[in-house]
Amino acid sequence: MATKTVTCTVNGKERSYEIDVRSSLSDMLRGNAGLQSIKHGCDVGECGACTVLINGQPFNSCIYLAVWAQGKEILTLEGLSDPKGAISDIQQAFIDEGAVQCGFCTPGFIMSSIPIIESETPMDRSEIKRQISGNLCRCTGYEKIVDAIEKTQKKRIEERKQHTAN
Repeated sequence: MATKTVTCTVNGKERSYEIDVRSSLSDMLRGNAGLQSIKHGCDVGECGACTVLINGQPFNSCIYLAVWAQGKEILTLEGLSDPKGAISDIQQAFIDEGAVQCGFCTPGFIMSSIPIIESETPMDRSEIKRQISGNLCRCTGYEKIVDAIEKTQKKRIEERKQHTAN
């Protein structure tokens, strides 16, 4: 087995992992980093349960080789909590809107929503649905998920407007 050391920033902290060169990023994050929010669903990039942000963009970590993460910034669901462990506004919105049932797909949906809620340009519901179309949910229904994303997007845009006005 050929191994390699991969050094990257995971949830704001630089880390190095000794990995099998054939490992996926999801294997490295779950197995080496112990991050349990990355779910193994389909392992072929179809369901989105393993979605993480790499340099700010959503990727299916099951089909992204761990060696490609060298020097990159990786953000997982665990990285959204504040230093005291409080959950983020998008996580709270998923709870408030009832967008969580079994929870298996939730981390991937939340990570896919980050570029949407951080965008300066508001997206309508059809665009939000297009942006999250790589994620599959089998029990909640997409309307509540879209409601949570839309609610958080609007809240953040309003907060930015108020901050700029002050």
